[in-house]
Amino acid sequence: MLRTFRDGLASQAGHDLTIEVTIWNGELTMGEKGVPIALEVRIQMDSLAVREGVRGIKPLTDRDRREIAYTARRLLTSDRNPEAVYTADRFEAKNGGGVVEGTFTLAGTSQPLGLEVTETGPDRYRATTTVVQSAYGIRPYKAFLGALKVRDGVDVEVEIDMSAPEKSEE
Repeated sequence: MLRTFRDGLASQAGHDLTIEVTIWNGELTMGEKGVPIALEVRIQMDSLAVREGVRGIKPLTDRDRREIAYTARRLLTSDRNPEAVYTADRFEAKNGGGVVEGTFTLAGTSQPLGLEVTETGPDRYRATTTVVQSAYGIRPYKAFLGALKVRDGVDVEVEIDMSAPEKSEE
């Protein structure tokens, strides 16, 4: 899930958004004693779907959701850069969670990016970070001559279930 926040003098006209990445895959490589040694996540940038818009003057319509998703794909240059990729090779365990350090490539630009990981239950984790759009050459959305804009930092939250898949009985 991606969470964007509005800013500017006309911020009441916009919405704080929750956007789901609907197509992505990841591979976590485990070493000895179940310790992670590598992670690669690939995100399809044309799979963004607006799930919620809050704190705006009026509720989001289906048309608003489609227009926002279209604008996001345009700003993220998904036609030229259809995938974002996160690769990590440094993992530090801390109190039922930890820190993952890696490189995130978005819109053709690569930057270091860390993830904070917390345990939410048996074999379940939440990873969070903030992606600063301008660090990747992305100009955050703005309208009304800049009076309404999206905050440069986009919060990212990933829920991970590491439990073994249930076996079906035949």
